[in-house]
Amino acid sequence: MADAVWRPTPRYVNDANLTRFMRRVGCGTLEELWTYAREDIARFYHELVAQLDLAWFAPYAQTLDLSRGLPFARWFAGGRYNASFNCLDRWVHAGRGAESALVWEGEDGAVRTFTFDELLEAVCRLAGALRALGVERGDRVGIFMPLLPETAIALLAIGRIGAIAVPAFSGYGAPALAARLADAQAKVLLTVDGVWRRAKPVDMKAVADAALADVPSVKHVLVFARTGAQVNRAAGRDIDWNEAVSAAPEFVEAEQTASDEPYLLLYTSGSTGKPKGAVHGHAGFPIKVQIDQYLCFDVKPGERMLWFTDMGWMMGPFLVLGALGLGASIMLYEGTPDYPKPDRLWDVVARHRVTHLGIAPTAIRSLMAHGDEWPAKHDLSSLRILASSGEAWNPEPYRWFSKMIGGDRAPIINYSGGTEISGGILGCYPVRDLVPCAFHGPVFGMDADVVDASGNSVRGEVGELVVRQPWPGMTQGFWHDDERYLKTYWSRFPDVWVHGDWASVDAAGFWFIHGRSDDTINVAGKRVGPAEYESAIVAHGGVREVAAVSVPDELKGESVVCLVVLRDGIAESEALRTELTGKVTANLGKALAPKAVKFVDDLPHTRNGKMMRRVARARYLRSDSLGDLSALENPASLDAIDRAR
Repeated sequence: MADAVWRPTPRYVNDANLTRFMRRVGCGTLEELWTYAREDIARFYHELVAQLDLAWFAPYAQTLDLSRGLPFARWFAGGRYNASFNCLDRWVHAGRGAESALVWEGEDGAVRTFTFDELLEAVCRLAGALRALGVERGDRVGIFMPLLPETAIALLAIGRIGAIAVPAFSGYGAPALAARLADAQAKVLLTVDGVWRRAKPVDMKAVADAALADVPSVKHVLVFARTGAQVNRAAGRDIDWNEAVSAAPEFVEAEQTASDEPYLLLYTSGSTGKPKGAVHGHAGFPIKVQIDQYLCFDVKPGERMLWFTDMGWMMGPFLVLGALGLGASIMLYEGTPDYPKPDRLWDVVARHRVTHLGIAPTAIRSLMAHGDEWPAKHDLSSLRILASSGEAWNPEPYRWFSKMIGGDRAPIINYSGGTEISGGILGCYPVRDLVPCAFHGPVFGMDADVVDASGNSVRGEVGELVVRQPWPGMTQGFWHDDERYLKTYWSRFPDVWVHGDWASVDAAGFWFIHGRSDDTINVAGKRVGPAEYESAIVAHGGVREVAAVSVPDELKGESVVCLVVLRDGIAESEALRTELTGKVTANLGKALAPKAVKFVDDLPHTRNGKMMRRVARARYLRSDSLGDLSALENPASLDAIDRAR
């Protein structure tokens, strides 16, 4: 394939987890395995779970129960399964207790490590401390913490005793945190005194205190001392973390939770409405992320995964429950990827011999702007798999990531799905040639399709991404709001999940994501995704990042304005504006030329680097409602957009 940026060696193919599973079920090609999965989805997952050799307290009696209808499918009915047990006890019992399970590095350079034995004890002690505070099976426990070892310990300890974890983004303000904790009716909150962000202390405890003024259900707060700062301590409510766990037992048996017993309450937010609490069970989210890491990312025991994320985003639990569940170790990095120097992330990867690195394309675009010399300083040969999620790629940063970070020898596993999915709908596999920005197809077990407005399959054109059959990681619904869940995903076509992404499948069979459906722009009847504009402009060597947003147009209905961030040292000019416009017309044609190219100093992002395009558009249009800004990392970007109008 002429356009391939990576081709697997025979060793990659032969040693892949996917290859072993294909041999198990007698499939010789990826196409045969996709067909095998579609024809009998329950049989497929039964065989795959057997391949993973999970530890069940009691075997399930039925792989798939559709008695409540497809939107409320029950998986592994009758089984007893605990995610914490499978991440920890399973490996200790296998004789791997002394092996590395978790490595953490703080922004200040501090390093802490845990073996499986040590991590199990830490999890048990916190589980015992939570029980001593009155946490019972089914109670909700909030997590408002930066990416520390204790944050992963919290996630595992909560599930160990059958409670429900409610992780929240560590950068939330008080109103956003309060909304989630109040909706969940959380009983206990786990937090920290503060955190260092670019060497400046942030008082997270003050944010938690302000939030809890509106959450009377929270009776206790466990406070971990991260910075050692003096913070408010509410008498009778706030408890020192270390004192609580030191008084707890070294071992606590894992609850024999039912397969579909709730374990995670993961809140997602859109442009309108209150946050949606996606409910996930012990044998839902944890098994789905293990499946995806096993098949797509080829994770093996003893390897080490770093995903640049936060526990409040889906990829935080994905990292912990997926990698540990497969017997690999996890690398947690607390800081930003370019502080104190632009090579901090590459330095962490090299020193800790990370094998799997996951990061959002926007973060790569930002790091790429610092120049090739920064990653070139480090030995990145430990990297075996590169990974990306969160948004669509542009070709130039994709190729840079492949060449400068992976040495063109490590595949980029492009991965796209969502919180309600528990992972990926589309993915790549390290057994087949890769082309820039593409997906090989559906993650195995996801009966995905691209359809037109009538629900008919289409190829060679952009359509809605849908899923036609259930899968183990599908949310059990929204917390106390089944009506909203059905309306959001199941109301468009009968028994078909409509995900809200535009996608396409080309003549060679590669799949592409073109952005969210509500981001899609219709210019004079021509439907186009913002990524197509952005890819054309970011290919210019002077451009760091761009957001293509739709604006009303009296003649065309909609037109496009491109908000462009230039690289350091590149000056704004009319000549450059004309050149960038020409880049778009050369790629998309004159009919789709942008209405304007505006230069801005910054664009709105979440902490993990995902661009908030809807916020950029709303600000540019002077909308009174910017939607949920709780995840916004850089509020000054809004002023930058104001100045560009």
